[in-house]
Amino acid sequence: MPPHSPSAAVPDEGDERGAPPVRQALSDSVYERIKAMVMDHEIAPGARVGIEALARNLKVSPTPVREALARLESDGLVVKRALSGYRATQLLTRQGLDELFEMRLLLEPRAAALAAVNATETQLDGIERIVEEMQAHPSPNERYASYRDFAALDQRFHEAIGQAAHRPLLADAVERLHAHLHIFRLSKVVGAWGPTVAEHERIVRAVLRRNPERAAEAMTEHLTRSLERQIEDGGGEPATP
Repeated sequence: MPPHSPSAAVPDEGDERGAPPVRQALSDSVYERIKAMVMDHEIAPGARVGIEALARNLKVSPTPVREALARLESDGLVVKRALSGYRATQLLTRQGLDELFEMRLLLEPRAAALAAVNATETQLDGIERIVEEMQAHPSPNERYASYRDFAALDQRFHEAIGQAAHRPLLADAVERLHAHLHIFRLSKVVGAWGPTVAEHERIVRAVLRRNPERAAEAMTEHLTRSLERQIEDGGGEPATP
């Protein structure tokens, strides 16, 4: 079979001798491609996600598609329903957006305050590096392929603050919100790039100075302004009657 044939690029998933890194690379690639389709609304919110159709479209077998959809379900981007398979989740309504930020405002300022007290030097260095990467990131456009890395850094920043709090349940709660994926589906990162980086810098300065009160205030300010930006951009679909 010619090396350039699409079928040749797909490893034999039933062959136990196949190299796991190759299978993992395929699984990750399929996951990112379907994720981009959901984030860019190529798969419309609420639309059915057909495994066989996606497999044909992506020129892979159904197995990596199933694996990708299981991961996307844990991300909160698709939902699996009995007898009807997978569907893309609906966009947040305005009420859902408010509730998401209500949860974040309960959790993340406390996490920032605890990080200012409990973070190790290694964790502080890691948080600084994330912000430096965000500063160096080129201004993204509206396609997920452009802002994917920035969104990942944004998520890593908030999760790193949670981890540095040294409160495992708190860190787990912050991570499980998957806030960034839901927010970026509503309105893209284009106008938020500069303010987000500046607000993260203020949080980092407070954490580095071991000032829990200022760290909590900076996180509260960041989340409040982030919600305001979403509302100004029309974020949040009208609630279904």
